[in-house]
This record gives sequence, C-alpha cells and structure tokens, in this order.
Amino acid sequence: MTGTTTAEVLAELAELEDPRARQVNEKHGDDHGVNLGKLRALAKRLKTQQELALELWETGDTAAKLLALLICRPKAFGRDELDRMVREARTPKVHDWLVNYVVKKNQHAEELRVAWSADPDPVVASAGWALTTERVAKKPEGLDLVGLLDVIEAQMKTAPDRLQWAMNHCLAQIGIEHAAHRARAIDIGERLEVLKDYPTPPNCTSPFAPVWIAEMVRRQDAGPH
Repeated sequence: MTGTTTAEVLAELAELEDPRARQVNEKHGDDHGVNLGKLRALAKRLKTQQELALELWETGDTAAKLLALLICRPKAFGRDELDRMVREARTPKVHDWLVNYVVKKNQHAEELRVAWSADPDPVVASAGWALTTERVAKKPEGLDLVGLLDVIEAQMKTAPDRLQWAMNHCLAQIGIEHAAHRARAIDIGERLEVLKDYPTPPNCTSPFAPVWIAEMVRRQDAGPH
C-alpha cells in the first residue's frame, strides 16, 4: 500500500475509532480510541513508509503518531529529530513505543540515553532510564551499576510518576540480572516501598521491586520447563 496519502490514513483511523477502546485508553493517559490490534494490522498493510510516518507524526493525533512509529524506519532519524520527538510524545503509549520501537534501534540511542537521563523534564528523563534498563539487561559492560543504585536510592521515592516507574524498572532489572547487586537492590526497594501497594491482577507479578526480583530470579533458577 505505497502511495497512500496522510488524509486517507487519517480517514481510516477515524473509522477505527471505538468509544470503548477510548475509555480504556484514557484510563492509562492515552487520548485515542483505536484498538491496538487493528492499528498494528493497518501498519502491516501499509508496510514501512518513512515519508508517510513523518507526516502522520506531524498531525499531532495520538493514533496517527502510534501508527507512524510502526511504519517508520528507526535508523533514518537523526539525533536531534528523536530528541524533538520524545518531547512531543506526550502520552504514555506514544512515549513507550517511541523509545522501544525506534530509539532502541537507532544509532544515537546511547548518546540520547546519557543526555535524557539527566534532563530536567521527568518524562524525558524516564526515556533515558528506559534505555539504561535495556543496557542493564543486554549490555551492562561500562555501566556504573553502583552509581545507578545510588541515584535510585536518593531520587526514586520523590520522583514524578513516569520517572519513578522507569527508575523502579531499572532497580528491578539490576536485581534480576546482577547477583552481586541483588541484595542491595532488594534492600532499596524494601526501604523506599515504591509501588508496594500497586494493584496487581491475579497471575501477574507485582512491580514492587523486591517481589518482582524474587519472582524473576525464581523463574530463571527453575529454567525452561
């Protein structure tokens, strides 16, 4: 489906609008009403189209931005372009997909990780922490894990929601992946009590770091069934 215009795509997104989906999404801070399965199906049909992706992003519409992130070419973005986009992302899902589907695959990811982690905007900083969490799990060489735990210990308790969530994920990942730091990670989690009372559905693991770490380590030790 090359040659599709932005107007045609926006019309199709408008047809996919579902009030129930909007209600659910808005509970999570996402202002759109498109079922994500249907959005992914549309992206599959459109395939990769960088120009169209850029146009959809510029509309400012949340569903259009999500679609843009699915059909873009992650390596085609410059550093400054991604920096501008993370500041324009606004809603949690757009922010999350931008970091996970685009920035992580981009050659500027490490440079942005360092810059964003220190950004005064807590939402931008949370993107930096998400990239740090990825490195803790996949490429920890050269990371100062003790230093990261120091920052988490000092700042996580009072951090704004999205930044706190990202720091907590990093804390849990350090505890899960790095046995040498596990006891300290659990201790920080227990003392700070961040997300301790987070409502967790049955059969799901609590995001409270000590519980999360213990469960993931238990699964690793159990090995594949």
